[in-house]
Amino acid sequence: MLLKTKALLLLETVLRLPRVPEAQLKSIVWQTLQAVSFCHKHHCIHRDVKPENILLTKTGVIKLCDFGFARILTGPEDDYTDYVATRWYRAPELLVGDTQYGPPVDVWALGCVFAELLHGNPLWPGKSDVDQLYLIRQTLGDLIPRHQQVFRSNVFFSGVSIPEPDTTEPLEKRYYGVSLHALQVMKSCLVMDPSLRLSCEELLELPYFQEEGANWVRESERPGRRFEKVSRRRQPGAQYLPQLPNSNISPAPDVKKQVKHKYHLPNI
Repeated sequence: MLLKTKALLLLETVLRLPRVPEAQLKSIVWQTLQAVSFCHKHHCIHRDVKPENILLTKTGVIKLCDFGFARILTGPEDDYTDYVATRWYRAPELLVGDTQYGPPVDVWALGCVFAELLHGNPLWPGKSDVDQLYLIRQTLGDLIPRHQQVFRSNVFFSGVSIPEPDTTEPLEKRYYGVSLHALQVMKSCLVMDPSLRLSCEELLELPYFQEEGANWVRESERPGRRFEKVSRRRQPGAQYLPQLPNSNISPAPDVKKQVKHKYHLPNI
């Protein structure tokens, strides 16, 4: 889908391609991590990271959009609404109804987006919140004790339990053939315990983003430096990471902000 006014391409359209080139995939993920990291450094969580909210210009520049669910963090003990993000990209803490969360919810969503770029299909296309938790459990195992307790105490899950998976399919098996460095990025995002997920800054330091390649250009290691022009002789081929000068539809956020309930009513 091409937005004629801004000439921006939805990342969702890129996912329809037979296979996203490795250099372009890495550039998309690297830039998106940079964008979300910028938000987190300014105490803001996006809360709706998904392919539809990641735009791509014709020169390969990533634009993070739709900040309708974004929220400024005010304190570690504050409560926030759990009815945010699109189901397929919602972290376990949001799915069970936990109201105390932070930047790790964006990191989880980034892991889901990365997996979708690698595979071409959504990682966990759940039909309901309980089904989403079941699919996650089928891949990553049981919820952490805190999330189990929140799930049991959530009145809207009263009498409901997460089905026991008959079989398990870990990420290593599902993404057989993916490089170990790429798998490390995905697994570092998709950690059940939010306190153990890497931050965006830590993810950017993983070996996957340190690899050298003809079609891969990344930011200078020197602090305070921006992207520098690279000659064609030194960097042959397509440049998916541009030379920056400086630098399922979610419900309407205004409606959801009026809801004062501690828990939401899931579609089960």
